[in-house]
Amino acid sequence: MEETIVSEPPISLSDGGVIQSGVNAELDELRDLSRNSKQYLAQIEQRERHGTGIGSLKVKFNSIFGYYLEVSKPNLHLVPADYERKQTLVNAERFTTPELKEYEAKILDAQEKIVEIERRMFAELRTAIAAEAKRIRQTALALAEVDVLAGLAHIAALRNYCRAVLDESGDLEIVEGRHPVIEQLEVAGGSERFVPNDLYLNSSTHAILVLTGPNMGGKSTYLRQAALIVILAQMGSFVPARAARLGLVDRVFTRIGASDNLARGRSTFMVEMTETAAILHTATARSLILLDEVGRGTATYDGLAIAWAAVEYLHARTRAKTLFATHYFELTELADLLSGVKNYHVSVKETGGGIVFLRKVEPGAADRSYGIEVAKLAGLPNEVIERAREVLAEHENAERRLTGHLASDESRPAPPAQLTIFTPISQPVLEKLREVDLNRLTPLEALNLLAELKKQI
Repeated sequence: MEETIVSEPPISLSDGGVIQSGVNAELDELRDLSRNSKQYLAQIEQRERHGTGIGSLKVKFNSIFGYYLEVSKPNLHLVPADYERKQTLVNAERFTTPELKEYEAKILDAQEKIVEIERRMFAELRTAIAAEAKRIRQTALALAEVDVLAGLAHIAALRNYCRAVLDESGDLEIVEGRHPVIEQLEVAGGSERFVPNDLYLNSSTHAILVLTGPNMGGKSTYLRQAALIVILAQMGSFVPARAARLGLVDRVFTRIGASDNLARGRSTFMVEMTETAAILHTATARSLILLDEVGRGTATYDGLAIAWAAVEYLHARTRAKTLFATHYFELTELADLLSGVKNYHVSVKETGGGIVFLRKVEPGAADRSYGIEVAKLAGLPNEVIERAREVLAEHENAERRLTGHLASDESRPAPPAQLTIFTPISQPVLEKLREVDLNRLTPLEALNLLAELKKQI
């Protein structure tokens, strides 16, 4: 085919120029005729002038008479006998010759014949290729497979990937796993070294990992790299880790990020719930589920309740291996209530000037969210940061006073610093809270409400 078709053929066959030169002699002659017609006509003109002695003789063309020789009236006595009169004008006569007639026919028909010959040759080539279609497809498939495997092997050798072990235990164990894309971005940027992390999931004691920690700490990266390692291993690739062991995974489900579909009347929270519902209805014990901040798109207690119930459902019904990243610290209590739930957190180091993200995933729950520190890193005005710290302190103190007052038995352990939806509350207080629109409540109104509720307890 490379010997017949030009390297960059035109879009349409009717444009011509599809077949290479040197393939068909007739086609080459017609192309030469079409491209060099002006030069050839100039040669005829020069030859006729020399043969007749008529210096003003010209070869011309129009759409009615085609090509002709034009001779002025004073030179008519020099016209040869073999000239055939074609048209008489006031000051000149127009003639033709057998040679000019033949050349005219060739020129006018050349382009049409070029397209016709190219169409025929292209059809013949297409028929020949179609006869070898099966062999071509098999060859293309083999080349594609070799290309993919060679690419995976090259990357594995270049980036120190390991060969994952596939077994029937159903466990997922990753030692020093890395994100294949982000680790390269950090190497290229040179800002910091990527921190590898371990992961262990099974269907019994470590079915669900509740992952807490600050924004920017690396929770989402940890979730994504787990999914990528699983997918790479199952497609036959080495994986970015020091060691990996896993069973077959039927699907990888993700609920990550915030998006809406306003054209269909779906808010961000509605999209989030729709995707979560699909996961809960479809996942099996062989699935891998990644949930990031489920419930954040609605009021705090609504979102917490939904996230809590979803974890319980996955634990009781599905037993799918699940990574659940959240800022709801109340969810860490599930590790004490459900045997298959374990708490993990991304570690942070506090310094005099703020915080340092260590990017390391460790057992246990995070002790705080560091949201204000992250806001400071983002560049919020100092006045906003300082005021946020004051408001946070006021809320935490109010909650401590409220929960401390509600504890009727002094022998019970000290209540958590943050009020949860599972803390016993008197009925009048509950009724008052139900009436409050939390979405419209300002910080000052919230403090006044807490003071009022304290009086009712």
